[in-house]
Amino acid sequence: MILTAFTRALGQLGDRRFRRVVLLGVLLALALLFAIYAVFLQAIWWLSPDSVELPVIGPVSGVETLLGWASLFLMIGFSVFLMVPVASAFTGFFLEDVADAVEDRHYPALPPATPLSLVEGLRLSVNFLGLVIALNVGALFLYPFVGPGIPLVFWLLNGFLLGREYFTLVAQRRLPLTEVKAMRRRNRGTLLLAGTLMAAPLSIPILNLVIPVLGVATFTHLFHQMAAAGR
Repeated sequence: MILTAFTRALGQLGDRRFRRVVLLGVLLALALLFAIYAVFLQAIWWLSPDSVELPVIGPVSGVETLLGWASLFLMIGFSVFLMVPVASAFTGFFLEDVADAVEDRHYPALPPATPLSLVEGLRLSVNFLGLVIALNVGALFLYPFVGPGIPLVFWLLNGFLLGREYFTLVAQRRLPLTEVKAMRRRNRGTLLLAGTLMAAPLSIPILNLVIPVLGVATFTHLFHQMAAAGR
């Protein structure tokens, strides 16, 4: 079921609506990361002293410049871990385009889905964005203790997030939230496995920026397959 869903999603990657969502997700993620860095840099300039008195050497100026350059390298390191999860979260804002494109091509006989309201879609996307950032930032402090297990932790963490949130966003277009939650519980193993398989390529540059759209498309197929199978 997972392989079939992913293969169908992959076959539609050239869809114009897919490319548009990828571009918007990446641009918004970059804008957010740059905004966070600008605020962090401004805080450094405000809080840093003009000079620092060192033993023997005496006063040393330019501390804020040194900290500014250090923060740039720190931000680059953070962006390696945060860029893709943040881009994934922003994809939620444009879920309708991807899900509609999948259903138009593969499930044309379906009645129109009930689109999420602007407020509900924004609430779900913001909640997901906050959860993604919080868990991935928290994982940064865990990585030094897991050594070679870092990729596994990264895959499982983001696989859980992708599986849970993308399925919920897709299914909620066609089912009440109570039924979505029940369906998610009955298929938690499949969703975790599918999410983890989606999260594994997040470590591959360039390809990782396409994964959010492939994930939404894959979970759209999974939802309809599960519904057809009575799951």
